[in-house]
Amino acid sequence: MEDISVILKRHWGYDSFRPMQREIIESVLAGHDTLGLMPTGGGKSITFQVPGLALGGLTLVITPLVALMKDQVDNLRSHGIKAAFMHCGMPYSETSRVWQSLLHGKCKFLYVSPERLQNERFCEELRALKRVTLVVVDEAHCISQWGYDFRPSYLNIARLRKLLPPTPFMAVTASATPLVAQDICELLGFRSPRTFATSFARPNISYVVRHTSAKIQQISHILSRVPGTAIVYVRSRRRTVEIARQLTAEGLQAAPFHAGLEYEVKEQRINEWKTGTLRVMVSTNAFGMGIDKPDVRVVIHYDMPPSIEEYYQEAGRAGRDGLPSYAVLLIDRFDVSRMRRRVTESFPPRDVIERNYELLCNFLGLALGEGYNRLIEFDLQKFLEIFKLQEQQVRASLTILGAAGYLQYIDETENASRAMILCTKEELYSMPTAGPHTDAIMRALLRNCPGLFADYVYFTEARIAADAGCTPQEVYDTLLTLSRMGVVSYVPRKRTPYIYVCTSRELPEHLLIPRSVYHDRRERMRERVESMIGYALNEYACRPSKILEYFGEKDPEPCGSCDICRGARRPMDATRLREMQRSLTEFLERNPGGLTLSQITHQYGAHARRVAEILDYLTDEKLVSLNDGRYTLS
Repeated sequence: MEDISVILKRHWGYDSFRPMQREIIESVLAGHDTLGLMPTGGGKSITFQVPGLALGGLTLVITPLVALMKDQVDNLRSHGIKAAFMHCGMPYSETSRVWQSLLHGKCKFLYVSPERLQNERFCEELRALKRVTLVVVDEAHCISQWGYDFRPSYLNIARLRKLLPPTPFMAVTASATPLVAQDICELLGFRSPRTFATSFARPNISYVVRHTSAKIQQISHILSRVPGTAIVYVRSRRRTVEIARQLTAEGLQAAPFHAGLEYEVKEQRINEWKTGTLRVMVSTNAFGMGIDKPDVRVVIHYDMPPSIEEYYQEAGRAGRDGLPSYAVLLIDRFDVSRMRRRVTESFPPRDVIERNYELLCNFLGLALGEGYNRLIEFDLQKFLEIFKLQEQQVRASLTILGAAGYLQYIDETENASRAMILCTKEELYSMPTAGPHTDAIMRALLRNCPGLFADYVYFTEARIAADAGCTPQEVYDTLLTLSRMGVVSYVPRKRTPYIYVCTSRELPEHLLIPRSVYHDRRERMRERVESMIGYALNEYACRPSKILEYFGEKDPEPCGSCDICRGARRPMDATRLREMQRSLTEFLERNPGGLTLSQITHQYGAHARRVAEILDYLTDEKLVSLNDGRYTLS
């Protein structure tokens, strides 16, 4: 087996591993089922890509996002490593081509969506390969119903245990509470699992919460004080456009980004942002995963995320280079009520869910008892228009029906255009013309897309057109003609949402939505929302310490750099001291059994010294009693 340090140096150019990477890799290579918990930007991919190469066979990687698997495959290919992906939206011809490369040993990493594991033929062909030496579950928190992003399709992964009995399993995630970590190991059937967890602390990030009714002006102020690239996160596509426009009016280079944009627009904006031409990306959570830009100096949340896990992941996209950076959460007086209302909106009444299921089956043309294991194109907007439905209620219904195992809504199957040259180089020079720009287009393709003779290469018509001196439409028409002539295989870009039907159509009244899917998930969402609200409204405890405690770390030290810790070093006015005294007495009132000094000061983190002084004052005034080392209200 090749030395892992040599593999790291050859493909990635690094001289040494980051903390915990080597330990995780060595555990996998020893054949142990392994769980790796590492913060965003901690180098999770290296922990399975290096052992995958060292083991020499095929590494199967299960990941939830099509965009993420494409980014990972492109990244591996850029390092000279053969990789491919499959997802439910791919045509048969494409999956067939991938299987051919697997059969001939031309692929080291195969990325698949969890829905692919529901396909019996795929599982049988995978077993027949006899080349799988490692199974990796990326974003493993999705398998746990205690996690914030539960995906029912992830439960299919456990079946690989029977198909690939000797193969070690590995799971990685950047956001898992102790309960979620335990659930991951149990649901994946880990045998004597080894868990490796680095601290979730990101000491170079200063966490700040700002209360403001003028969020745009606050963003403008922050960016005037903090130079460098920035991300502004919002929770809806429409608002990305609105806020980007407002920031541009403030003189900032800003652009919107969301999953509904055309592929070429996404590519252009990512490239502009990476190169610094565009300073601020205003985005939904569709932006960030797989985007390798280490020098983001500030991440600003215009809207409050629905959980600490999501906030931590998104905020963690700042400062991956280890230099000082900022994570700023903006809140106004309406945000808390909006957050709590979101819980209700995410779980519509059962009769609404049943009605939406019936209408959906009618729209898809499914008769009673039909539809099992079918993948059907689905136009959500047309569905909403025909039946006059509310989009939010329909999306919530689809999520619950997915969790109950009836169907999956797949809204990420956007493929860039791709092409492969089918003839030899000699034949290419004597090929017939397909239009006035044929030669210029082919030269531009060969310059921009290395490897065209061996495999499909992704590209944008706009980029080829700019190089060839023609229009994107002329590129499209020329390649389509050459494809009909058998010179190239050209697959134009296509964006197609799908419904994957997991079971045959049922009568609405026979739908079984378990308590675990509806009631329990609603309660867990409520708890996560309240934890996020508690983080935002907290006035005394160190902010990173609150996050670390949420992820199960014991007694973390105050960071010294968040807004709470910095505020603790400044003198307090009389009003602020009275507020702290009121907060302290309310805290004691909620704990009538009494609390020790360490329990109280731990709650107030960076303000521990002032809390101790206030307790002394309250004790002297007989407002608080101290008996057997415990403080109680008198």
